[in-house]
Amino acid sequence: MKKHVLGFAGLMAAVIMLPQLATAQQSPAVAHVPGFEDLAARLLPTVVNVTATGKMTPSEACQSEAKEEMQQQMPQMPDVPPGSPFEQFFKDFYNQYQNQNGAQGGPNGGPGGKAPEEKMSSIGSGFIIDAKNGYIVTNNHVVKCADDIKITLSDNLTVDAKLIGTDDQVDLAVLQIKTTEPLTSAVWGDSDTARIGSWIVAIGDPFGLGGTVTTGIVSARQRDIGAGRYDQFIQTDAPINRGNSGGPMFNENGEVVGIDTAIFSPSGGSVGIGFAIPSNLAKGVVDQLIKYGQTRRGWLGVHIQEVTPEIAESFGVDKARGALVVSVIPQGPADKAGIKSGDIILKFNGQDIKEMRELPLMVAQAEINKKATITVWRKGTEQTFTVDLGQLEKAEAAGQESNDKTAPAVPKPPKATEIGGFGFSLSALTDDQRDAYKIPKSIKGVVVSAVKPDGIAADKDIQPGDVISEIDQQEATSPEQVEGKIADAQKLGHTSVLLFVARGDDMRFVALKFSKK
Repeated sequence: MKKHVLGFAGLMAAVIMLPQLATAQQSPAVAHVPGFEDLAARLLPTVVNVTATGKMTPSEACQSEAKEEMQQQMPQMPDVPPGSPFEQFFKDFYNQYQNQNGAQGGPNGGPGGKAPEEKMSSIGSGFIIDAKNGYIVTNNHVVKCADDIKITLSDNLTVDAKLIGTDDQVDLAVLQIKTTEPLTSAVWGDSDTARIGSWIVAIGDPFGLGGTVTTGIVSARQRDIGAGRYDQFIQTDAPINRGNSGGPMFNENGEVVGIDTAIFSPSGGSVGIGFAIPSNLAKGVVDQLIKYGQTRRGWLGVHIQEVTPEIAESFGVDKARGALVVSVIPQGPADKAGIKSGDIILKFNGQDIKEMRELPLMVAQAEINKKATITVWRKGTEQTFTVDLGQLEKAEAAGQESNDKTAPAVPKPPKATEIGGFGFSLSALTDDQRDAYKIPKSIKGVVVSAVKPDGIAADKDIQPGDVISEIDQQEATSPEQVEGKIADAQKLGHTSVLLFVARGDDMRFVALKFSKK
């Protein structure tokens, strides 16, 4: 009986504490999971399916890309127990997906079939950004090789689409449809307000299933995944799969803050690592494609590299920041303004450049044929220049931004001087080496003849055939002179030496840090 009394007392105490527990549960520290029902219902009509079909007659590059895209989009048959009620379901789904995409299945509808030779298809997503004029945004890679593009709206109406313009640099395309049916537009949002941890909603058409809503958070911002010079992707854990490409990423207000573009996945399916183009980058590109049918990016005419702490120290800069000018394109905007190799660009139109990769985007978004102010660090002082920006697309068409790289044959090196502390050897630059390594006649200095794989030079990607033109901003005249300059730097207590290195037409600064003994 005593136990029952104590138990009752404990129960009464718990009842008395219930209001306190309820108050604790309502604490602001407890995360609130929002409901997305109304938001999804409002946004689904803005999202479309994009089906692009191309004949197997374009360039080989386009053919291979179409084949790869198709293979990547093919879903994998899951492992299900024989006789399971899901077995037939997945077989039917797989066969239907193959038929929709022009693929011929293997035996019993399974994988292993061969793609038809007459056409290739790609499925992606898109969203309506201008209901009045029928403009739709999607990824360039979805429609790149297409001869025929069809849009399926949320009510299953399918219409033909016209390609307005594409941009392979940011992977965007603009389409246009004409229909008497009323359309619903999505609204651009400010991607800069999408903080890490913010809720997002992704809507797309994974594997051609139809409008699919997934949710997640912003996992990271300004991700560089090696896709191009303007990489600053929003990373999300919202499930994104093949077929979501080109679909919108919405914030909690229903505004487009990103465009789903890529996933990281060893298996081909979603593993919670997806990437979206920020709306603040996409909006300007889309506006230009609608207005001009192409992009019109600003062009400065410089090749740049990252400023490392070692390089900053060598140039006397207070910390690693800005973009180091490696070379200046002759008769380009920067050259005409007086900017030189070795300048560190600290500001563009008054904006500080914290990292090298910020500069290309700043320049690209600037208006062409307009003046821009550039602040550089040169020989211990800041100097400001006024530049008349050119147009990147015209420079590329003229071959001023060529990136042709061919692996050279390795010649027999002449007598070499070993720079033991850094793990590489130098020799005089001969005509044979110029021919073999395709070294321009304008490049002078000493050539790297050998590199130890476990040395400091190898860690900095110095390779045989590279030419050292300068050491500590003085001309490199011979292997012995370079060796002497390195010895002098050590005696003076310097922590590193700064090399100006050429590889073919490419130039870069390399800071080699002395190993501690």
